[in-house]
Amino acid sequence: MMSNGTSSALNSEQDLSSIPTAGGGLSRLAIARLKSAGVPVAPLLRRVGLTPEVIAEPEERLSVRSQIALLDEAAIALKDDYLGFTLARDFDPRDLGLLYYVMASSQTLGDALKRVARYSQITNEALVFGYREGNRLILNLVYYGIPRHSDRHQIEFCMFGVLRICRVLTGQNLVPQYFSIAHYRSEGISEMARFVGTKVEFGADKDEFALNLDARELPLIHADPYLRDLLLKYCEAALADRRGDMSQLRTRVENAISSLLPHGRVLVEDVARVLGMSERTLARKLSDEGLNFTEILQQLRRDLAVRYLDDRKLHVSKIAWLLGFNDVSAFTHAFKRWTGKAPSQIRTAGAY
Repeated sequence: MMSNGTSSALNSEQDLSSIPTAGGGLSRLAIARLKSAGVPVAPLLRRVGLTPEVIAEPEERLSVRSQIALLDEAAIALKDDYLGFTLARDFDPRDLGLLYYVMASSQTLGDALKRVARYSQITNEALVFGYREGNRLILNLVYYGIPRHSDRHQIEFCMFGVLRICRVLTGQNLVPQYFSIAHYRSEGISEMARFVGTKVEFGADKDEFALNLDARELPLIHADPYLRDLLLKYCEAALADRRGDMSQLRTRVENAISSLLPHGRVLVEDVARVLGMSERTLARKLSDEGLNFTEILQQLRRDLAVRYLDDRKLHVSKIAWLLGFNDVSAFTHAFKRWTGKAPSQIRTAGAY
């Protein structure tokens, strides 16, 4: 029989092993940008729990939460609220390493995107690309183990970065049929739209974009079947090593709620349907993990409210709608209950 001490140690190891990690390439791009701007990086790294030694070692993986926090801090220090986008627009795609080369060595764009969908977890365990074909070619991002609402810069880098790589690999200025991102932005969208070539919809249900179906047959400039076969073997081995626990129920529930909030009242049965389970099964799983659906919903609404209020151009009535409230008064009452303060006390005067 296992002792309590041994059981606790094993549980701790399992908890650590389930924390999503990333290769850290995006963090290192941000650090390079900070250094080129003359911003001291050591204090910033300390604030997010990282060290210069970890950043200096390309083989060191970072927790995805650390990477998100680092990008947030870097954006503030650089006064660039669109850091993920600007990095995606300017970076050398070869900095992605293995994932870029396995794409570039593919025969067609469709093959390259299928490999992104299969192997993206090697680079970032929390961000998994999905690929599907129908009337159009669709690439989307799904979060595992990390609350979707906690991230802006990382997701924007991935979305805009993959589109840019598609253009680089085909030598064509591909323009999506649509381009949508789940988090909300109130300004700075026009530059992104110019880059994409069409409207960028923020506050959408999904993080995804679609290309014309014919794009899947586009040949790639650097196709190399010998390199492709070599890299595929390496990727399969790396993928087997990276398969982690993607169940983490709380973040799955939070991510499902986030997509439903702007549509009005969020019901547990709707969340269960999004997660592909019955209401009874979801209730049992939550209970098994000591979780409560209403508490998760209210905590998520509170966290989102604070984030939205930080955007001074976002009208409070819009925030109320984004959080699923019928009117501003209902939102104000709830916010006072959560924080003991009115939204106007969080914002500067006149932000309404």
